This record gives sequence, C-alpha cells and structure tokens, in this order.
Amino acid sequence: MASDSDSKIGEKQSLVLFDGVCHFCNNSVNFIIDHDPGKKFVFAPLQSQLARELLTKHGEDADTIDTIKVIRGNNVYKRSRAALEIAKQLNGLWPLCYAAIIIPGFLRDFVYNIIAKNRYKWFGKMDACRIPTPEMRERFL
Repeated sequence: MASDSDSKIGEKQSLVLFDGVCHFCNNSVNFIIDHDPGKKFVFAPLQSQLARELLTKHGEDADTIDTIKVIRGNNVYKRSRAALEIAKQLNGLWPLCYAAIIIPGFLRDFVYNIIAKNRYKWFGKMDACRIPTPEMRERFL
C-alpha cells in the first residue's frame, strides 16, 4: 500500500533528496532542473519531514545529510551512485557519465566524500532551506 508521501512522487519519477542549506547542493538541483525538461525528477531537502518519513520507510538513516540520495521505486541510491543515476536520465551528453559506473564504488565514493566533507567550506551554506520559485514549486515536495 502506498503511503501519502509516496503518492506525491509520480510513477516514473525519481525523488532527489539534497542538503537544503548547501549552496553546491542547491546549484546541483538547479542544474538537474535545467537538464530535465521531462520532469523525471522531483526534489525535497533532506531536512524535511517527507525525507525523514521516506528514508525511515526504506530503512535508511534519516539523520545523515552529507550525501545526495535518490529514491526510485523501492531503490535508494546514495553518494556517487545517486549522482550517476541522475546523470543517466538527464538530457544532452550527461548520460555518458554513467560509464563511470565501472569504477568501483569505494573509489567513486572516496572522491564524493571529499567534496561532501568540504562542501560548506568551498561553496558556502545558507541559513535556511531554499524556497522554490512559483515556476519550480511543482518540482519540490
């Protein structure tokens, strides 16, 4: 039985959970939106109640906000794998990035973790989660 939180995500959509106060993460969301005219992705901050409910439902740690997470159906992708799953569905040449899946996950995640650990220092942090523009509001849960 689908929960209320699941009903907000379209059958062919993926939910991207991101750190809502991180400038790099917010810019990444803008990039995804710009390269996703088919609206395959919807978004919610990791700090939201919706994220907490869905991550708990999927047996994931709802308190960890140092990684992007993608929920598609019953699958939860994290770290570099989440980024590759996103790239695979974007327009343009971005799906070619998915070829990096052949690199062992521990190596991809090593690089990912360096960026994640330093994201506030390198890119900055906002005081609160972003508020989507009226045009983008339908993409945010």
